[in-house]
Amino acid sequence: MAETPVPPETVLHQLQWRYATKKFDPSRPIPDSLWQVLCQSLVLAPSSFGLQPWKFFVITTPDLRQALLPHTWNQRQVVDASHLVVFAIKTGINAADVDRYLARQAEVHNTSVENLQKYGDIVKGFLQSPPYPLNLDEWSTRQVYIALSQFMVTAAMLGIDTCPMEGFLPQEYDRVLGLPDQGYHAVVVCAAGYRAADDKYATLPKVRYPLEAVIEVR
Repeated sequence: MAETPVPPETVLHQLQWRYATKKFDPSRPIPDSLWQVLCQSLVLAPSSFGLQPWKFFVITTPDLRQALLPHTWNQRQVVDASHLVVFAIKTGINAADVDRYLARQAEVHNTSVENLQKYGDIVKGFLQSPPYPLNLDEWSTRQVYIALSQFMVTAAMLGIDTCPMEGFLPQEYDRVLGLPDQGYHAVVVCAAGYRAADDKYATLPKVRYPLEAVIEVR
C-alpha cells in the first residue's frame, strides 16, 4: 500500500470521534497555533471557478456573542465555545468580483490580467447568463457549505470540536454584525472549541445508514 500523509485509520478514527457538540467547555480556548490552521483551512477552501464568494466573521467579543444568543434559539454553543464563526456570502456576486479575483490570480501566478481575460469572460458569462435557472446568492451559499465542511474536517483532524448551526435568524445576525453594510449575508454558523466532560452526546454511537445504502457504484 502506498504511504499516505495521514494514516487511514487516523482519519476514520477522527471522523468517528467528531460529532455536533452540544455542550462546550468555556474554560478551554483553542490554542492560537491550532486556530491559525483552522483559519488557513478556510482560506484554502475550494469554490466554483475559484471565486470565493464569501467572508468568515470570527466573533470573539463576549457582548456580541450575548447579543447573538437570543437569535440562535438560545443555544449555549454560541457563548460557550472557544470561537464562533459566521459564514457569510458576498451578496449579488457580479463581474466586478470576477475582476477582483483575476487581479489576485495574476498577482499569485506572476502574470498579467490580460492573459486571464478569456477565462474571466467565461466566468462573467456564467454569472450574467447561467446555463440553467440559477439564483446567484443560493449558488454562493452552496460554495460556503464547501468551506464549512473543510473547516469541520480540519478541526476533527486537530482534535477540535465543532457544531454547525442553521438554527439562527440570519437577518438578525446581519443586523447585529452590520453585514449588509459590507455586502455580506450570514448563511450558517459554526461553533468551535472543546467538548464539556459531561456532554452526554459525546459518546453516543453515530446513527448512519450502512455503506451499501448510501453508496452505489455503477
